[in-house]
Amino acid sequence: MMEKLTVARVMQGGAVTCDPGDTAERAALLLARCNVGMLPVVDGEGRLRGVVTDRDIVVRCVAAGEDPRQTPVREVMTRSVATVSPTEDAAEAARKMRREQVRRLPVSDGKRILGVVSLGDLARRERLRAEAAEAFADVASNRHKL
Repeated sequence: MMEKLTVARVMQGGAVTCDPGDTAERAALLLARCNVGMLPVVDGEGRLRGVVTDRDIVVRCVAAGEDPRQTPVREVMTRSVATVSPTEDAAEAARKMRREQVRRLPVSDGKRILGVVSLGDLARRERLRAEAAEAFADVASNRHKL
């Protein structure tokens, strides 16, 4: 029997985060500089409050006619966020991404953010390629398969 491949073994540790009070412009700069598609939004105690993506900024700020230099992240972030534990099976993380229609999940120990796991991280592991590919196809086509 194969050893369980945990999220901790495939995730990217040390996620770049932002504060709910940061501006959408600052979040966009962090996304670009760090070449990531999502930032966990954490409060002063490091607790997850949401996530902000480049799409959140474009749709909820720029397209809505708001000024990214003045709009706080808390006004454009996604508040309801699925997370995954570092001890969770990585295949289950792929299934969760598929259900939630997301390409990335914050990894949390229940108290603080430890990193982020993406479909790309999973796809780099041969054992997970098929599940990651199925999840990506569903997310990309915006299909829900529960």
